[in-house]
Amino acid sequence: MTVFVAIVIVGLGTYLSRAVFILALANRKIPDAVIVALQYVAPAVLAALIVALLTDGDGNVAIGVPEFTSFVVGGAVAWRTKNQVWTLFAGMTVYWIVRALV
Repeated sequence: MTVFVAIVIVGLGTYLSRAVFILALANRKIPDAVIVALQYVAPAVLAALIVALLTDGDGNVAIGVPEFTSFVVGGAVAWRTKNQVWTLFAGMTVYWIVRALV
């Protein structure tokens, strides 16, 4: 199997796995419980990314000064504004500034 064939197969698989939901749910009403549950997807993904970035391969916590300060600032901004964009912006800004200084 060549690399090109593998890319085409994976691309078709990805396309079909997404198209099935679009075609199957096109003329149906999504239940309110599902819509409410989907509101928690973005915070859950953000939390999973944070945990993955703050642990090493063995599962040990690997937090430095830049990570800790950006976590605290991002948490404060999230609590105050309840806005994911501002939280990400503040946390990343503090992270890069502290990383450049330390």
